[in-house]
Amino acid sequence: MDGYNVCLFSYGQTGSGKTHTMQGSGVGQMRGIIPRSIEQIGRDKTRLERDGWSYEMNVSYLEIYNESIRDLLRDDRYEEIKHEVKVDKDGKRFVSNMTMKPLDPNDDDAVESIIRQAAKCRSVASTGMNAVSSRSHAVFTLHLSAVHPDDGKSIQGQLNLVDLAGSERIERSGASGDRAKEAMAINKSLSALTDVFAAIGRKGGHVPYRNSKLTYLLQPCLSGDGKTLMLVNLSPTEESSQESLCSLRFAAQVNKCELGKAKRSIGDLSAADDDGSKTTGSSARSVNREDSCTSTSLSSQSSSVGRSRSSRLQKPAGSLRRTASRGGSPTGESVRSLGSSRSASSRSLRSTKSSPSLSTRSKVVNSRARLSSPRT
Repeated sequence: MDGYNVCLFSYGQTGSGKTHTMQGSGVGQMRGIIPRSIEQIGRDKTRLERDGWSYEMNVSYLEIYNESIRDLLRDDRYEEIKHEVKVDKDGKRFVSNMTMKPLDPNDDDAVESIIRQAAKCRSVASTGMNAVSSRSHAVFTLHLSAVHPDDGKSIQGQLNLVDLAGSERIERSGASGDRAKEAMAINKSLSALTDVFAAIGRKGGHVPYRNSKLTYLLQPCLSGDGKTLMLVNLSPTEESSQESLCSLRFAAQVNKCELGKAKRSIGDLSAADDDGSKTTGSSARSVNREDSCTSTSLSSQSSSVGRSRSSRLQKPAGSLRRTASRGGSPTGESVRSLGSSRSASSRSLRSTKSSPSLSTRSKVVNSRARLSSPRT
């Protein structure tokens, strides 16, 4: 109701009561999580509508059987349509070619009708551990969108209620043929779900969401963008103690996972209504602001360069040497070194011109010696 993605799993071995936990039976105290959740949403919807909110709700119901997606709300039970998990331009996941039915959460009969229709189309079979064993994962999804015209706000949210297929040991269930293939597909997808939670618990860099259709579909809820809760069902029989221990170990592993703070999907209603024009206008304003910022930056750079050049031209050589000695700019130091090299060259040239060569000095000394010596 507040714009979050919420997911609730029902996990456990086959025959532990996962489907009954989700769907329940009847309209009394034996109702499951799905009808109870819709009833609570209906009450919140009535309360928030008095505050100015307007809600639209649609539901979809699918199963993942042997890594193939099936629509449980299709009109023809035997109709085979290919469904794929896709991502739209806004980054939101959806399943192609799915039946979307509008739902009034305050209509209890409509909710029960959807649950019964899905139950008729779901894949079930009899095994040695469960007479009506679910052979697929079932995902009930409530798609919610709301607007508040006065505040100009819009929100979108999803509620995913997942009835996982039960893990089973083939030696106990006695599955063979198609039932054995179904059991292997179920255990493989549950192992993929375990790997996802293990990677999240380690806070590793890669989380293998794509290893199964279930984890890839529910990635927004498992990756920290939503809220996730898992219910673990246990069988009370003594023969199932080993499976119950494995389920508890898995629950302890899931309990260590931290998904982080959930993100709300809330938007601006006015921006959504005038998306094209306002996007263009904002882009133009953004470009104008960038151009003005660029021109301002260039003018400030040119003025600073002009001031730097004028200051260097107006400073005498002495001031440049003092600036260099004080740790000034590299330009002043270069000018000082160039001036000192030039003055050293001029002094060397003057000394060369004023002083006679070594050979000339020796000739003068010799001539003086001959003049001063007496004649013999």
